[in-house]
Amino acid sequence: MSALLSAENIVKKYANHLALDNVSVSVEQGCIHGLLGPNGAGKTTLIRIINQITALDSGQVWFDGRPIQPKDVQKIGYLPEERGLYKKMQVGEQAVYLARLKGLSHHDAVAQLKIWFDKFGIGSWWNRKVEELSKGMAQKVQFIVTILHRPKLLIFDEPFSGFDPVNANLLKQEILALKDQGSTIIFSTHNMASVEELCDYITLINKSKNILSGATDEVRRKHGSNVVEIGYTNKSIELQPLLPEGYTFVSEEQKGGIRLAKVACSSSSDCNVLLQKIMSQVEVKSYNEIIPSMNDIFIKMVS
Repeated sequence: MSALLSAENIVKKYANHLALDNVSVSVEQGCIHGLLGPNGAGKTTLIRIINQITALDSGQVWFDGRPIQPKDVQKIGYLPEERGLYKKMQVGEQAVYLARLKGLSHHDAVAQLKIWFDKFGIGSWWNRKVEELSKGMAQKVQFIVTILHRPKLLIFDEPFSGFDPVNANLLKQEILALKDQGSTIIFSTHNMASVEELCDYITLINKSKNILSGATDEVRRKHGSNVVEIGYTNKSIELQPLLPEGYTFVSEEQKGGIRLAKVACSSSSDCNVLLQKIMSQVEVKSYNEIIPSMNDIFIKMVS
């Protein structure tokens, strides 16, 4: 798999503030890449550099195998965190105008927008004014316009802001469908549950530096503490004395007749040895590796 976009050693300063300090990010083709970090970390500055809204001080951005060029903006769809529609325009008129800026003809823009408006349940709002839209409905319009011209790269900055759970789920399904259709997506958010659901790779920026990058599953496993949870049934036998060498009892609780014991393992421990040892004494119902959530990792890394 090759990178569609690479930002190499990006530096950006604003007066006395260093917004990006030698930051590098590689976004693989056909994947969803989470861009994470606390407020003020530098994420939006990096996104604006990729979109050529802001000039970098040093470094290089590569797009599709070559240095990025002004014309490449037409191949990028950008949904910024700051929402911006002209309040006095009609919704359909506004959407057509934005679609035409991305190169669609008037006929194609209207035809495709009508399909998407109906799909998102806002077809009846075509001739209403933008100022009459709720925050979530306005967000739907901007999402549609962002993806309508089928850009190679999509950048979503907090795309679920303003959505109730039903519409947030609708948007998640559309983002996954875009990935399945070959789109490459940069997804910036503070919602770590969405990162686990959607992102193949992540980059975590903190205090203007890239402090963590990698495949989401690998990052989670790497930050694990080698703890497993064993669910078993046997009221008369304690699990702790049964543990072989290399395993340490951590804690235990009971849920619905199942005893759930947490056991810490050394890095060289073999789960098969553990299971063979205890299965002759208790009935094992479940065995799960305790893997930290992205939320846990985020807090740990930026604290």
